[in-house]
Amino acid sequence: MKSVIYLIGLAVLGICVIIAGVSISGNGGMYLSILIIAEVAAIPFFYALYQGILLLQYIDQNTAFSEMSVKAIKNIKNCAFTISVIYAAEMPYMVYVADKDDAPGAVVIGLVFIFAPLITSVFAAVLQKLLQKAIDIKSENDLTV
Repeated sequence: MKSVIYLIGLAVLGICVIIAGVSISGNGGMYLSILIIAEVAAIPFFYALYQGILLLQYIDQNTAFSEMSVKAIKNIKNCAFTISVIYAAEMPYMVYVADKDDAPGAVVIGLVFIFAPLITSVFAAVLQKLLQKAIDIKSENDLTV
């Protein structure tokens, strides 16, 4: 699992380098602000990947049912929600660019970039609640013994 996270991180880092090269060279045109927003959204993405690595380390150390794991999942949830908010804030400009460029598919792609992290955020919230309840049940059982 860690290797998959590292590979995803390397792929996104490569995309960020390419986007930065296009942004710096000024070849982005009216897409330049969309490219910059993509770079900004990469910051919480990489932090979420780091939290995923920490969560896997907690699982390897047999401390998966701990407050540290709940905190890591909470951070992943917050990062995913932040990414959704960043892309949602960019959406009006993306609609403008899609209208100007006559590319209606761009709006659908923009919606994917909003809803995919939002679904991840909801899933992480459910997982956080379940893990917290499991920790509470475990602590109650430890106290009764």
